[in-house]
This record gives sequence, structure tokens and C-alpha cells, in this order.
Amino acid sequence: MKDIRTLSLDQLKDYFTSLGEKPFRAKQVYDWLWSKNLHSIDEMTNLSKQLRDRISEEYTINPVSVDLLQKSTDGTIKNGVKLHDGLLVESVLIPTETRTTACVSSQVGCSLNCEFCATARLKRMRNLEVAEIVDQVALIDSQSKMYFNRPLTNIVFMGMGEPMMNYKNVVEAIRKITQPEGLGMSPRRITVSTSGIPKMIKMLADDDLRVKLALSLHSAIESKRNEIMPFSDKFPLTDIMEALQHWYKKTGSVITFEYCVWKGINDGDEDIKALIKYCKQVPSKVNLIQYNPIGDGKYDQCNKQAEENYVRQLENAGITVMIRKSRGGDIDAACGQLANKNAD
Repeated sequence: MKDIRTLSLDQLKDYFTSLGEKPFRAKQVYDWLWSKNLHSIDEMTNLSKQLRDRISEEYTINPVSVDLLQKSTDGTIKNGVKLHDGLLVESVLIPTETRTTACVSSQVGCSLNCEFCATARLKRMRNLEVAEIVDQVALIDSQSKMYFNRPLTNIVFMGMGEPMMNYKNVVEAIRKITQPEGLGMSPRRITVSTSGIPKMIKMLADDDLRVKLALSLHSAIESKRNEIMPFSDKFPLTDIMEALQHWYKKTGSVITFEYCVWKGINDGDEDIKALIKYCKQVPSKVNLIQYNPIGDGKYDQCNKQAEENYVRQLENAGITVMIRKSRGGDIDAACGQLANKNAD
């Protein structure tokens, strides 16, 4: 049966009208589905038993479930999330003293081929549906309340998959997460991370969701970036910058460049100079991300001196830079490590 959550509010109104019910029933059901995140039609207690039975003859609800929960020594929680068709994705709850962040997935596997990322080694099976994305957020919100006694504060689309390759569902999920009739979260607390697809960056700007944007950059030298992220040879850095400038013009929101520094790959002065030049073209800041090994030995975290050199030169150039400490490395929950290792 079809998941009732695939219906829009207007479609729900049409459905209940066809049953001879008042249109306000649609709003009641919509509230159960998206605000209360209910997963059972039979528990919609403001509907008659007869009506609930009638709906259940035609529709179902296919919620995600936690197949495996792992806790890191630093408090991070990784969820192996099982979908209704048995496929698995991973999502992560990242706690700090002041916030709890949900790192959510948008695809089963990934469409891209970044050399340093474990997820990229998985075959892309399919895009996640809107409800599957929202379910991850609701699940982590409940975990945040359970384990840390506070609601979820932030969301990052930095889990498995490239969000821009599942654009329609990611955008609709964000709308469900942020609308008052949904989870009611502020869009300013949501960051969409992309590996850089110019057309979709522009579309996201034009759709005016008021979210933040992060670009997985890792090198501002074209040839080097293409080696690190082979798919990027289709999307030149000049085209990406044009899209980022459009983003800032439309939204006024500063772009975050996500940047890993690897030993012997992008840890030289020429790499820093190229990054500074690129950053100067649009209001931006840099997150230097601690690399998380994926077991092949090809990419190694740079030494402390190289990292400090990046920070010093970026700050001297007037560019805001932060070193982002990775969380959950002991359970393969850190950036680039999500690969369903414990799926068996």
C-alpha cells in the first residue's frame, strides 16, 4: 500500500472529500503525520474508528527504524537506520555543551566518487523519500531529549549521499521540518552541504529556504580537486564560484568551505594561496575538518604544523577559519566514515 505521507495537504483534502468527510479531517491527519510524527493510523484518536479503518484499507505508514545504535566515548550516537524496503542508511547525533546536531542522510549510498569518503564506495541504491529524511530528524530529536535532556538544535545534511542529487525530496523535507505544521525548526539552524553542483546551488538560492550552505572544497587548485573528487571535472571551480556568488546575492548568507588537509596532498603553501584567492571572491569562512581514516592508507591527516600554517595564513588574509574537531571516530560516525560497516 502507498504511504499516506506521500500525499500533500491538498491531496489529503481531496481524499477526505471523496470519502464524504469534511476537509478539516485532512488538517488533523497532516498534524498527526508531520507535527506529531505519528507512525500508526490507528492512533489518530480524533478520527472515528470507522474512518481510521477506511484509511488503513488504502494507505499505510512506513516509518524508519533503528537497526543498530552505537554510542561513542565522546557522546556521539550513530544510528543504523533501516528503511521499509530493508535498505540501510546512517544518521548521527552529535552533542556539545550548547547544542545537539543531527547529521542526516539523503541517499542510500552516494552518487559521487570522492576518493577520501567511505560512503562514496557504496553503490547508490536510491534517493530517500521525504518522510524518510524527516523521520531521521524526528528520531534524533527524541534521542536528544532522552539522552541529553534537550531538543535537537541543529541539522546538517552531511550524512550519506549528495543532497543536491536528491534535490526535490531534500527541499520538501526541509519545508516539512521548518513549517509550523511540521517540526517547527528554524531554517537558519539547517545546513545543506554539497560537493558542488552549480545549477542546483543556484536553484537552492532561488527557492529561498533560508538555510545555510556549505561546500565540500578540499582544494582550490582545479587539477588537484579533480583527483580528490573525480566527478568534479564536470563542474569547474569557476562555475561553482559563479553559483556561490549568486547564492550570496540572493540570500546574503555566508558560505562555509569544508576543507580537509591531507599529508602530501594539499598541505603546501601553494594550496593555501589558492584557497585564499578562492575565498576572496565571495563572503565565506573555512572549516578545517579533521580527517577520519577509512582504511586505505592513501589519505593521511596532515601534521599539526601544516594545520597551523593554514590557520595563520587564512587569518592573516582576513578569512574566518575554524578547526572542526571530529566526533564519533571510534564508532565510524565521523565525517566521511558512514558506510554501513555494521550492517551485517
